[in-house]
Amino acid sequence: MLKSRLSLTVLAVFAVCSSFVLAGQRPVVGLALPTQQEERWTRDLSAMREEAEKLGVDLRVQIARNDQNQQNNQVDQLLSQGIKVLIIAAHDCEGAGVAVKKARDEGVKVISYDRVITGCEYELFTGFDSVKVGEIQGTWLHKHMPKGRYIMMSGAPTDFNATLFRRGADNILVPYIEKGDIEVIMDQPVIDWQPANAQKIVENALTLANNNVDAVLAPNDGTAGGAISALEAQGLAGKVFVAGHDGDLAAAQRIVRGTQSMTVLKDTRILARETIAMAKKLALGEPVDTKGQTQYNEYMDIPAALLEPLGVDKDNLDAILIDSGYLKREDVYKD
Repeated sequence: MLKSRLSLTVLAVFAVCSSFVLAGQRPVVGLALPTQQEERWTRDLSAMREEAEKLGVDLRVQIARNDQNQQNNQVDQLLSQGIKVLIIAAHDCEGAGVAVKKARDEGVKVISYDRVITGCEYELFTGFDSVKVGEIQGTWLHKHMPKGRYIMMSGAPTDFNATLFRRGADNILVPYIEKGDIEVIMDQPVIDWQPANAQKIVENALTLANNNVDAVLAPNDGTAGGAISALEAQGLAGKVFVAGHDGDLAAAQRIVRGTQSMTVLKDTRILARETIAMAKKLALGEPVDTKGQTQYNEYMDIPAALLEPLGVDKDNLDAILIDSGYLKREDVYKD
């Protein structure tokens, strides 16, 4: 009888202790990123890891190296680790739907991060107003070169954000193209966002136009760098307006040197922190307030946390990129 009571007491104590352990567990969140080959993605990962540690989130990370099949397999690995929430920045915004559906079928909540995953349902999108990014680029270019010959590039066809960026730029520039003020020398997408591919596009355009080009619309700062390499080879760097976006250190340095005209800052420090905080809430079953914002993903309106992008050129670079702590003065002005 005494032995039975002792056993019951031990079991009761074990149950109480177990409940405390479970209550103190760190929520497990999976993070699937497309690459670490671009500065902005290394910055995202660093900020996410820092915020996860601060908030007590167990963050499991996979990097796809710009391969959607690999990313889908990596999501399988994350699901096998018992994650409660999946944060995925897709390499292929349509192909990632397979991974999203599998995660949700297993009861895992999904956040589409920065790149809008299309054609399926998920809990949350966190990112920037991508149409506005393009509008900022288009507005800047038209202000500084209202009439001229343009090379226009868009981002990777696999990335729905590229469509949104270009939609924004077209909102501003197409009326002037139709009017005849702007002549488009070449208009091509940059496969996989690779600077080398952008460089080839601009090289071909310069040959076609006999170097008579006034402006280049680049879909991000990496591709802007590729475009500028092509311009440098022809002695045109600094003579042709080049618009990029991401707020990369290399872009800021080029703006200081005068070879890149502008960029658009998407402060991924803020995006990363907010995304991890929202992932923790989802993991704990708590509500996430998006203040009524949504992002259409070609299937439905997804609840969305949308941050504001900021245009940057030589006139406000210090105030936006340096004074905010996003970049260090000694790095930007190291030359």
